[in-house]
Amino acid sequence: MNKQQTTTSLVFCVLMDIIGYATYAIPVLGEFGDIIWAPISALIFFRTFGGWKGAFGGLFNFVEEILPGLDFIPSFTIMWFMQRMRNPQPIRTIKGY
Repeated sequence: MNKQQTTTSLVFCVLMDIIGYATYAIPVLGEFGDIIWAPISALIFFRTFGGWKGAFGGLFNFVEEILPGLDFIPSFTIMWFMQRMRNPQPIRTIKGY
């Protein structure tokens, strides 16, 4: 994975969390928006991260989005950092420097 792909996936995760936060922008309609957004977000989470982590994270993401007051948790970004901590990329150096 090159640096551009890493940056892009972090940007994607932050964007997904921002979309989840956007339901707070409209107080009454926001909770209705969460009903629509929660299953979509959970599916995207599962497809993005896959495996049991994606399934567990998707379920957590669904609950976080559907319950009032928990939208502030940046679940996509947290998972991105968890994956980066578990599988750090080696630092590449230019030969001769």
